[in-house]
Amino acid sequence: MFTGKTNIATGFLFLTMLMLCDFSLIFLRDFTPGKEQWLAGSAFGKHFEPRLAHAHGNLFALINIAVGLVLLRLPVTAVSTRLISGLALAGMLMPLGIFLEVLFGASAIFVLGGGLAMVLSMGCLAFTAWQAGIRP
Repeated sequence: MFTGKTNIATGFLFLTMLMLCDFSLIFLRDFTPGKEQWLAGSAFGKHFEPRLAHAHGNLFALINIAVGLVLLRLPVTAVSTRLISGLALAGMLMPLGIFLEVLFGASAIFVLGGGLAMVLSMGCLAFTAWQAGIRP
């Protein structure tokens, strides 16, 4: 189920959703009545965390695209591919968890779990790439 193709498609879908989020943030910043008040509160507080989620979301989406491309080209076992792919996809819980915290007051467990999954994914991918018999 988890393959490099899944990571690529999910990464691009996540980028698309974050672009929509970005357009709404630009609208709030530039075109709404009371934009001065919105800007004054954007450095810290309730507007800072969505920007943090937006930045991490874009990064993790691009990482998933890169992971997908590497997994499609790297001569690795299906078990390693599924593990790395699944962990990278689970890493997307970090930015989603930040949004859930802001919008619904959810626990930070999604943020921590997603961050840990992404770190483990990168470590497993590094180890797998090192073990693969790749020649220049």
